[in-house]
Amino acid sequence: MTNLDTTFAALADSTRRAMLMRLAKGEATVTELAKPFKMSQPAVSRHLKVLEEAGLISTTIRAQERPRRLETAPLKLATDWIEKYRQMWEKRYQALDGLLEELKTIQTQQKEINK
Repeated sequence: MTNLDTTFAALADSTRRAMLMRLAKGEATVTELAKPFKMSQPAVSRHLKVLEEAGLISTTIRAQERPRRLETAPLKLATDWIEKYRQMWEKRYQALDGLLEELKTIQTQQKEINK
């Protein structure tokens, strides 16, 4: 799987997206990340493992704590990929708008001729 595939696979789950949103506010421990969810500690750990394997989070070791931190580089790659396609589709929509406007003008001209 490519980095982009791994990133999108990790982002496909709403729990993991919520965890990333929490980490966007700053570092958090596993307990803090697990608090809003009704799931077992092993389930939370599995979600965190997926995020870490995708490079979306990193772990810092401080004494007994191991807070997680958001890593933005994979999100930037995903955003850049999405933006490239958004621009392509925007150009296609603009071309379609131009065609529709042209057809509308032709239709209006036809109505004027048929009067």
